[in-house]
Amino acid sequence: MSENNNKKKKKNSQMIIRINDEERAQFIALCDSLDTSAAREVRRFIREFIEEHNGK
Repeated sequence: MSENNNKKKKKNSQMIIRINDEERAQFIALCDSLDTSAAREVRRFIREFIEEHNGK
C-alpha cells in the first residue's frame, strides 16, 4: 500500500487494549525517543501483520 493511500484512509475506529503500566510507559518513552507516536507504531504493526498473514 502506498504512502498516499494511507493518508487518504480515514481513521474512524478505535481499539482499546489492556497492557501493563510499566510496558506502556516503556513503549511511549521508546516511541518518543524515536520521534514517532505509539499510535503510529501500533497502526504500522497492524498493517504489517495483516499483510504478512494474508500472504501478500
